[in-house]
Amino acid sequence: MTDGSSDVVWSEQRTTPDAVEAALRELATRRHAESPEFVPARVLNMIAFVDREWSGEIANRLAGVGRYHASRLLVLAYEPRREQLGARVTIASERRAPGEPGLLRETVVMEIGERHLDDLLTIADPLLVTDLPTLLWSPHGHPDALDTLMPLAQAVLLDSVDEPVWREAIDRACALSRQAYVVDLAWLRSTPWRERTAAIFDPVARRADLGSITKVALRHHPASTVTGMLFLGWLASRLRWSVEPLLSHAQALIGKARARRHDVALRLQAAPEQQVRGLAGVSMETSAGRHLSLDRGPGGLHARASERGGGQRTWTLLGASRGERGILGEGIRQALLRDPTYVPALEAAQAMLP
Repeated sequence: MTDGSSDVVWSEQRTTPDAVEAALRELATRRHAESPEFVPARVLNMIAFVDREWSGEIANRLAGVGRYHASRLLVLAYEPRREQLGARVTIASERRAPGEPGLLRETVVMEIGERHLDDLLTIADPLLVTDLPTLLWSPHGHPDALDTLMPLAQAVLLDSVDEPVWREAIDRACALSRQAYVVDLAWLRSTPWRERTAAIFDPVARRADLGSITKVALRHHPASTVTGMLFLGWLASRLRWSVEPLLSHAQALIGKARARRHDVALRLQAAPEQQVRGLAGVSMETSAGRHLSLDRGPGGLHARASERGGGQRTWTLLGASRGERGILGEGIRQALLRDPTYVPALEAAQAMLP
């Protein structure tokens, strides 16, 4: 938890990156001299390129990620008509249990204008902690600025759901994945669904069903087509299905994948009643007549399994939703990890684009 009363702040309206970097050193030294138990956190840099008018909303989102907050956060707050560089530096003290060192987390807000866009690397580079991985995030679009800053980053945070054209979002994510490790919040929203789908088939007696799936149908929030495509791509890549472009039909996407010995019918459809981003339901059928489904509901995911002979079992899987703040925090944490299943799922989703 951050002790707001112990935060130290420096600001200047006409400044340079060198002056800001010097202020960071001075503030950290002063804070450590006041309380030797505090040491700078040194795990992750994060660059957020944001529209200045929405910087408060982004600050609120980042405030909710808790312990996953970056060690040093550099916010490039863009206001097109701004002529001079402005800066605000905050060093927040994160208290720990007695006997443990407290951590200092640094936030640098650089106010920039259109005239500074050609100098983004020169502005940002001195303000990053050397030898730490850097996560790059541009939540309001600005792909040109993101591309300019890419040489500084090892990971890119994006939310494909925010892209105005979902087909282009998948292509963009594929292009970025060839330059850096991509953390896609659209993918993370399906994590509980993927984990619980895999768990259904985890018992030895159920594993043979993986090779006999004949139909997969997904329902999703109207803006979360990418999440559904990534889920289908995950199934296809893990089960080694060959895929082909889906077709638009009556407000749905339909098509087929080729398994080892048979075709698998695929269907992806929006659920207008869904209030939050992500998936609303997943259902699968097997050649043996078994039907498996997961549906979003109160308290978690509601699972149902039925047999051709009429037997049916239902249960609830708890803790399936982390909320948007939890997903953003997990996205920052994922910058330090590597999910080997995302890119194969992304490439399969790209192969299914209509």
